[in-house]
Amino acid sequence: MSIETPADWNGLRAASTVARMTLDLLEHDVWPGVTTGELDSMAAQLLVAHGARSAPAIAYGFPRTVLISVNDGIVHGIPGPRRIAPGDVVKLDVTVAKDGYVADAARSVVVAPPSTTARRLVACAESAFRAGAAVARAGVRVNEIGRAVEREVRQWGFTVVEGLAGHGVGRSIHEPPCVPNQWDRHQKDVLTEGLVLTIEPMISVGSSRPVQDADGWTLRTRDGSLAAHYEHTLVITHGHPVVLTAAAA
Repeated sequence: MSIETPADWNGLRAASTVARMTLDLLEHDVWPGVTTGELDSMAAQLLVAHGARSAPAIAYGFPRTVLISVNDGIVHGIPGPRRIAPGDVVKLDVTVAKDGYVADAARSVVVAPPSTTARRLVACAESAFRAGAAVARAGVRVNEIGRAVEREVRQWGFTVVEGLAGHGVGRSIHEPPCVPNQWDRHQKDVLTEGLVLTIEPMISVGSSRPVQDADGWTLRTRDGSLAAHYEHTLVITHGHPVVLTAAAA
């Protein structure tokens, strides 16, 4: 969607605030011994308390509230009985629907004690997001975001996972345009003022190709290497984008 009215700003900010609060809660409670199902229950209670719902559950029938993927899991992991262990890389992906607006954000958390590789991978995902956001302004081709993300990831010595991308958002969970994390010659869209979208690098230590679990949801690295994911919802302007799901938005 593109923001057209003050009501759009207010609605998106409200949904984004709930998404950020949920991520803050989950990140605080990611400790060895907690199950991903217990984390999901915490998220569900917070959403209900703020009049919000899980957008993936509404749109796609996702069986839980938030998406939690661990270690070689890249994205779309189903919370359940798995217990978090020391050194795990935990991806927390929250998409909130509230009063007709949708906001999407994700973080990767390394459980202590972190390996050097895990710590660098998570830092790279956030750095790649910032590189993409730095070129995201009205009049620029969407492809420039992917070019910046991939360049940053390669400089860190890691790999962009193919076929996974950011997207438009705002009224529904997935809207045009597709926002690849690599240069894509088929993506010819140009960013416009007020456009709402996500930038979300999904990267790995090794393979660039994901495989899907038998559960029909979870995507993992083909070679079992660690993965990381970082995402915000933002609004395109003629200057720096407004990052709605960040604390200062």
